[in-house]
Amino acid sequence: MRAVIQRVSSAQVSVGGQVVGQIGLGFLVLLGIAPSDGEQEAQYLARKIVGLRVFDDNDGKMNLALADVGGSVLAVSQFTLYGDVRKGRRPSFIGAARPEHAEPLYECFCRMLAAEGVAVQQGVFQAHMQISLVNTGPVTLWMDTAQLMVG
Repeated sequence: MRAVIQRVSSAQVSVGGQVVGQIGLGFLVLLGIAPSDGEQEAQYLARKIVGLRVFDDNDGKMNLALADVGGSVLAVSQFTLYGDVRKGRRPSFIGAARPEHAEPLYECFCRMLAAEGVAVQQGVFQAHMQISLVNTGPVTLWMDTAQLMVG
């Protein structure tokens, strides 16, 4: 699984002009799923994201996690995180999981975030979405379980 995590003061996702998910302070998580991913990767990534200490403490140092600041997560499935642009000008998405594999894992990831005590909002799987956000810092992190889950 791949995730782009953006620290936000607010974010929302709309489909067809209707807001389907929105948060205040927290993370916008764009989630890509590979064919080899399973529940173990979803759980690992959810725990890792919830534990990230990237919110400012009283001294202005990034030292607090989501729970410490009462933050939420807006999770959006994004197969384009597995886009391969090494050849030509048109990305190949062969590295992304098929929808029948990816959707249950996306839902699993969101449930696991909630199980960690985080309020979760979601985009709509396979929908054309418009996302707006206010990235604070800016703080943007990228995680790939293929690189994180070693050993």
